[in-house]
Amino acid sequence: MTNRVKVSALYIHPVKSCRAIEKTSARLEAFGLQHDRRWMVVDENGLMLTQRKKPRMCLIQPEVTATGLILKTSSANHLSVDLPLANKKIKVKVWDDECQAFDAGDDAAHWLSDFLETTCRLVYFPDDEIRQVDINYASAGDKTAFSDGFPLLLISQASLDDLNSRLAAPVTMNRFRPNIVVTGCGAFAEDSWERIRIGETEMRVVKPCSRCVIPSINIETAVKEDEPVKTLVSYRKRDNKIFFGQNVIANNSGELKLEMPVEIIS
Repeated sequence: MTNRVKVSALYIHPVKSCRAIEKTSARLEAFGLQHDRRWMVVDENGLMLTQRKKPRMCLIQPEVTATGLILKTSSANHLSVDLPLANKKIKVKVWDDECQAFDAGDDAAHWLSDFLETTCRLVYFPDDEIRQVDINYASAGDKTAFSDGFPLLLISQASLDDLNSRLAAPVTMNRFRPNIVVTGCGAFAEDSWERIRIGETEMRVVKPCSRCVIPSINIETAVKEDEPVKTLVSYRKRDNKIFFGQNVIANNSGELKLEMPVEIIS
């Protein structure tokens, strides 16, 4: 198996809960893949906004630039956003974690508020901010930016193929918002992995990913559908949660590329 498993897709999500960018290679850094979930939309109290409350976030396509971001939709003018200044720091909250973030300014706030039809602001996770990963599954010093809880999410293509074989209409991988997709293993083989190596980077597979409503949001229409969560409940439910994919923490930095072999260490 270790000779057949390889990286088949890489994704970053520059703005939490907005659309992904597919990559042919990606730099793995302390927070996860470079640019992944470094930006987030917050409400007027600094609380995170996601597709759970604002499904229209899935219609926003970020583009990473040398100076910041461009936000695009099919129905609004594009917005260019510069990396915020350090003197505009505000307190924000991701689930139960409070951290400091840089406010991206009024233009971004107005653009997003208009499109999402709610008062909100765009913020950026500073390079020197520390958000410790849940110590029950991580080591001291393991950190993440604005992800739900872990710096990397891995899913095998076979797991999605297995799900789609049970659905009347197949769904795409990007509904599940992974960072790393692998081929060459059986469906849900990743559930049994503990340590893997991709290139020069060793990673710990630390926790199954429990799923919310987001995979049931059609990313082309922002409409919530019954599937695939309805089917996942029938065979991927345990302890009152639905699991699909594995949360991963890298032990060191490195470069990930498509077609790289994935060594299953244990």
